[in-house]
Amino acid sequence: MLAEKTVNAVLEKGTEKGADFVEVFVEESNSSSHGFTDRKVDSINSGNSFGVGVRLIFGGQAFYGYSSDPDREVLLELTGNLALSGSGGTAVSGPAALRAVEVEDRHPVLIDPASVPKDERVELLRRMDEETRRMGGDIKQVTARLSEKKRSVLIANSEGLWVEDTRSYARLAFSAIAEKGDGPQVASESPGVLGGYEFFRGLEVDRLAQDTAASAIRMAGAGYIEGGKMPVVLGNGFGGVIFHEACGHPLETEAIRRKASPFAGKLGQQVAQPVLTAIDDGTISNHWGSLNVDDEGMPAVKTVLIENGILKSYLSDRLGAAEVGVPRTGSGRRESYKFAPASRMRNTYIAPGPHSLEDMIASVDFGLYARKMGGGSVNPATGEFNFAVQEGYAIRNGRIAEPVRGATLIGKGHEVLPLISMIGNDLELAAGMCGSVSGWVPTTVGQPSLKIDRILVGGR
Repeated sequence: MLAEKTVNAVLEKGTEKGADFVEVFVEESNSSSHGFTDRKVDSINSGNSFGVGVRLIFGGQAFYGYSSDPDREVLLELTGNLALSGSGGTAVSGPAALRAVEVEDRHPVLIDPASVPKDERVELLRRMDEETRRMGGDIKQVTARLSEKKRSVLIANSEGLWVEDTRSYARLAFSAIAEKGDGPQVASESPGVLGGYEFFRGLEVDRLAQDTAASAIRMAGAGYIEGGKMPVVLGNGFGGVIFHEACGHPLETEAIRRKASPFAGKLGQQVAQPVLTAIDDGTISNHWGSLNVDDEGMPAVKTVLIENGILKSYLSDRLGAAEVGVPRTGSGRRESYKFAPASRMRNTYIAPGPHSLEDMIASVDFGLYARKMGGGSVNPATGEFNFAVQEGYAIRNGRIAEPVRGATLIGKGHEVLPLISMIGNDLELAAGMCGSVSGWVPTTVGQPSLKIDRILVGGR
């Protein structure tokens, strides 16, 4: 991807200028997508990119730049310009000799996407459109998009690390809009994997289309919930987006080191009831948020964040680990060579508990069953969040009652955690994209069904 002599020259230049640590990140990526809307193909796109990022660290300060030109002189000039901003480095010698590290590939590609004709992809999208519309005339619009990406990276640094890795992604984004006279309602699913075209061939297309359409139709015919504080049973799978946003981001050292997190200084303290354990695991085979190595070249690991209600760990990259004083967790991630790495989540989920969904519903006299969550917003510094419920139902006298639309869940992550009293045995994970200081990266959210004893529910 980049000649070893060129990499060495950059590393030497950085250390000559006094940097304590120098890193070269090289990336080549190829991507494609096929879009289908309203019974026809509306887009077929492909693209590729190549670039080199250089990072210099002086003490606790990092300086980052990048170029799409791999020419040696260009990269040396870039490195020299970055060094002009740095001071306080203590480097007294050149970089260590580079040594290649073999990567354990936990995420095999079984079917090379390049071996599959485009017509097969279009036919899959057409079939989804047809199956969705078979659910009835209330379905007004169907959109499906199939996306694939292959990302090859080289990471080398002044400590002698040389590691290469390839990541292949496959994802389907699918939505159905239904209308019954009181405004349209949308239901969506976006499964994805770290893997090859075998993912698409293994999809239960008919079931996915029918279930999504049925959800949109139910919500289109639903009434509105009256807001207020009440118990909420939160559905499994994408329900984990609330923990991801309101608790996961504040557990990254990127937030901890800036004192912009309600969890700062709370390692070893009780932050949730003993029933709750939360994990971030980069090693799960072929899962969307998994990695062989992170974007700093460290092998992915499984990190227990909260164990039986006790805060055990933060998610850290090189800079965050050094500044906060915690071990590195292989969580340094970036969207592309255009971004410096930062501590980011991978596959983040609440672990299964001892309860059943039926037990949780039965424990509520009146409340909300938020079967599927939608989008929302969060302030990572305070943990305040506001999330829409995509598919919701009233709970009355311990039973799931009528569907309700327009519900939102409002609260603060660190305040809601202690109010989670029951956790189910039905863990599911769901693919998503997470945006932060180092760009957008693939992440997985997840949880079993769980009960929040009291939370503010916004209504119409």
